[in-house]
Amino acid sequence: MNLCARLLGRVFTGPEMNSISPVVFFTYNRPLHTEQAIFHLLQNAEARRTPLFIFSDGAKDNRAEAQVTAVRKILRKIAGFKSVQLTQRSGNLGLANSIISGVTEILKTFESVIVLEDDITVSKNFLSYMNKALNQYRLNPKVASIHGWNFPLQEKNLPDTFFLRGADCWGWATWKRAWNEFEPDGDKLLMQLESQNLFNQFDLDGAYPYTQMLKDQIAGKNNSWAIRWHASMFLRDKVTLHPGKSLVQNIGLDGSGVHTGQAKAYQTQLSQKRELQFPPEVVENEKMRKIIIAYLRKNHGPRFIPHLKSKIRTWVSQLKDL
Repeated sequence: MNLCARLLGRVFTGPEMNSISPVVFFTYNRPLHTEQAIFHLLQNAEARRTPLFIFSDGAKDNRAEAQVTAVRKILRKIAGFKSVQLTQRSGNLGLANSIISGVTEILKTFESVIVLEDDITVSKNFLSYMNKALNQYRLNPKVASIHGWNFPLQEKNLPDTFFLRGADCWGWATWKRAWNEFEPDGDKLLMQLESQNLFNQFDLDGAYPYTQMLKDQIAGKNNSWAIRWHASMFLRDKVTLHPGKSLVQNIGLDGSGVHTGQAKAYQTQLSQKRELQFPPEVVENEKMRKIIIAYLRKNHGPRFIPHLKSKIRTWVSQLKDL
């Protein structure tokens, strides 16, 4: 990597050097999860300087109405942030449309956003990590996003942070410049992956079925924005910064929801480390890629295939119904 690229990744000046990005929070019909997510977010020292934008999706049917009403009662009482702006959808957009439209709307005003859903709880250092990384790499077009979650890896001496190709979706952040390159058309993404012979690499050498998830989105079997976001950045050879130890937990995999299942392989312990070192170069960490592939193969090998298919079906159903 040349000197200019290194400087873009690690040096910046001007008033945005210590800027605080807004949090965009998406919620639907789970009041207990929403309460937990907001409670953990408020434990961050930066919360009082953070604008919070909330998008509450409307009820899909009469069965969801009471839960949506309960969620909105909680949302209207939220305090402790720099500001709180609540958007209550009159109709049901669904998770994908809600996130795509909400992120797009906020990025019309701000250069960067931090994105959370109502089933994501974060460590007390989550906002510190996100804002430092957003500021660190804001001028580097190679970096697509910042991610707060990682698998519960047991290897010793994991790096504080590392880069992987593509993007991710459990507690993440990005800039307007990267989001402008999001391609919502799954057909176009699939054709590009095929024409460039990238299916195996996209699927982490066959360890995870990202290509099938994209095909299912095209076929209408899921409405995932996340697979399209990942594919968009992967095809542009952009990378995302990940933590070695997770700063995020997904509490939506606790079996409490109609469409959520238990997935112990994804349950993490929140890292409490505040000062995280960033990689010296903006390149994919091949060692960490191999570690994650090994983890997936161990936990989702042949004897875990029925479990994996079931888990994917529950996530797909959730994405269609939320």
